[in-house]
Amino acid sequence: MGRQVDRLTLDNLPALAGHGATCTFWELDPVRRERIRGHEAEEKAAWVSLMLREWGSVGRVVSVDGRPAGHVLWAPALHLRGGDGFATAPVSSDAVLLGSTFVDPEFRGGGLGRVLIQSMAKDLIKHGGIGAVETFGAHRPHPGSCVLPVDFLLAIGFRTHRAHARFPRMRMDLRTTITWREEFEAAAEKILGVVKRPSRNPVPQSPRGLQPGVRRQVSDRPTQQPGPSGAH
Repeated sequence: MGRQVDRLTLDNLPALAGHGATCTFWELDPVRRERIRGHEAEEKAAWVSLMLREWGSVGRVVSVDGRPAGHVLWAPALHLRGGDGFATAPVSSDAVLLGSTFVDPEFRGGGLGRVLIQSMAKDLIKHGGIGAVETFGAHRPHPGSCVLPVDFLLAIGFRTHRAHARFPRMRMDLRTTITWREEFEAAAEKILGVVKRPSRNPVPQSPRGLQPGVRRQVSDRPTQQPGPSGAH
């Protein structure tokens, strides 16, 4: 099964899995959503175009064997007015808001949701100036809801930032994501047996405290390399 993750663009927007191309739950407040009823696709495309021009990348699309299988969308909370209606709003000043996250039911259970969230985190780390991602989780999500289950958010690295009986505000610090990535890559190196090769002509060193002719014991552990997951 071949997976590919691409940036969200106006070209791949119409092919988003589910109702991603027409859902404006996060982008617009309830009054505006009612006014543009029947023109959701045009409004969504206009929003994506504006964000790409004025802020940068705001989404990822994952495909399986060439078929769109899921997507994730994020932005500064100022541009996702649907979040204003939650009792635990507003989002923290150092965070962006995680909006639409969807994986086609046919492809759930294979870790695609985590792949999307990790792709988002990598992009935000490169963007700079962002400390965290926040969103609103649902303790009792309804089928087809645009709000992610709290259990899923907890499983991929979010924690409860402001509790609520129905829709708590959840937070994932990007520093934690970086640490997780470093640990993952170090473990992968051990499994794959990747070891840094010494330079061809190393300069002889005389470690302080060792007698001539005595060699220092060298660990064979690979050096850690710096480096950084919405639905089911």
